[in-house]
Amino acid sequence: MMLPIILVVPLVQLLILVNVATMEIKHIKVCIIDNDLSTTSRDLCSKFNNSRFFVVKDMVFEMDKALVMVENNKADMVLQIPSGFERSLMRENTAKVQVLFNAINGTVAGIGSSYVTQIIAGFNRDIITQRVGISPGLGEQGSINIIPAFWYNPDMNYKVFMVPAILVLLVTIIGMALSAVNIIREKEMGNIEQINVTPIRKAHFIIGKLLPFWIIALFMLGFGLTIGKLIFNIPMVGNLALLFVVAALYLLVIQGIGLMISNSSNTFQQAIFSSFFFIIVFIMMSGIFTPTDSMPRWAQIVNYINPIAYFMKLIRMILLKGSGLMDIYKDLLILLFYGLAVLSIAVNRYRKVV
Repeated sequence: MMLPIILVVPLVQLLILVNVATMEIKHIKVCIIDNDLSTTSRDLCSKFNNSRFFVVKDMVFEMDKALVMVENNKADMVLQIPSGFERSLMRENTAKVQVLFNAINGTVAGIGSSYVTQIIAGFNRDIITQRVGISPGLGEQGSINIIPAFWYNPDMNYKVFMVPAILVLLVTIIGMALSAVNIIREKEMGNIEQINVTPIRKAHFIIGKLLPFWIIALFMLGFGLTIGKLIFNIPMVGNLALLFVVAALYLLVIQGIGLMISNSSNTFQQAIFSSFFFIIVFIMMSGIFTPTDSMPRWAQIVNYINPIAYFMKLIRMILLKGSGLMDIYKDLLILLFYGLAVLSIAVNRYRKVV
């Protein structure tokens, strides 16, 4: 069972999860109610129809029909253009449209509303340019032009953000789950009693069980970095040697937790469920999708004991920002003391009878 996990998990995580785990929302289903049927309203509808983020599913003339489409999950958004839209825009220089979102998925509603704002703002600029009768470039003279510059990920490629996160998951699974399972199998097979009465020291037995997975996890990290560079072209701005030092310290923490789980478990199932309980909780609070600073204050305090949050932060800082030792030494020391403490507790809790 361990061999497929070690060999298959990295490929599945990097090749599949990196492509599907994205916060970019596409193909938002739109139902349009165009009660104006004017040239201007059709122009606005075409803006949504030509956008890569929206898909116009239907055009109706009654709100009840549009809401039925939302209830049946055939539409995520309703755009209602009232009658007299073009007349109000030309005579009064103002007009209103109504946008309704199905907010059952808060992410789609929140990000989708920002897309709608951008499309309507662009449509508004086109109308102003047409009415003034000059080119778009000259029409913006005298205004403030903001040219954003995105540091560390200038193309806003979400894969650059996600590849380091997936590598953290890869190292965590190998370090914690497999270490815990490896020792618990000795209990289930009845070998632990034979090992306990041998002259082998307790520390030697534990090192022999944990060291192979420590080496395998570091090797898989290098393998994952290679795939990330060749397939996804992720930047590697920082020092890779420093990254492996951080990963080595992180593995001490994770394997110590895995050893504690194995000491407290009597069966394979107990070890698996306990390992994945901690892994899932730690991962969801690690900032894999959203920054930890956006979490409630109590969650940020709990994150002080979350080793995945430290490694998630450090791997992105090193790979994407090029952070050096002086930039991360505080987190590095925390991982060092955390690992020594967890391993010491786990080793002391392991009972060997001579």
